[in-house]
Amino acid sequence: MGVCENKEATCPIEVTVQIIGNKWRPLIIYYLLDGEKRFNELKRLLKNVSQKVLTDNLRILEEQGIVIRTVYPEVPVRVEYKLSESGMGLSKVIGEMQCWASEYQG
Repeated sequence: MGVCENKEATCPIEVTVQIIGNKWRPLIIYYLLDGEKRFNELKRLLKNVSQKVLTDNLRILEEQGIVIRTVYPEVPVRVEYKLSESGMGLSKVIGEMQCWASEYQG
């Protein structure tokens, strides 16, 4: 039986795709693997992402428990994002994606 053939339970591949299954989320996770980042740092690293799209994706990753958002009560307010323990667990997935792409590109 394949990993997604059990109709009783949610397919593990489907769960993973729901979390990282768009253009920006794997890249956000990839950059946060190096450590916490401020919003503008992520925006600079993700060259073509709009502010709204980055905000929306960070919010979704936070709701899923992948990213932790910390607000520091300073003036101006400082907000930093880092991966949770679950988010750090995605390092293997992101690493495998990176290896596969390198081999594919030849």
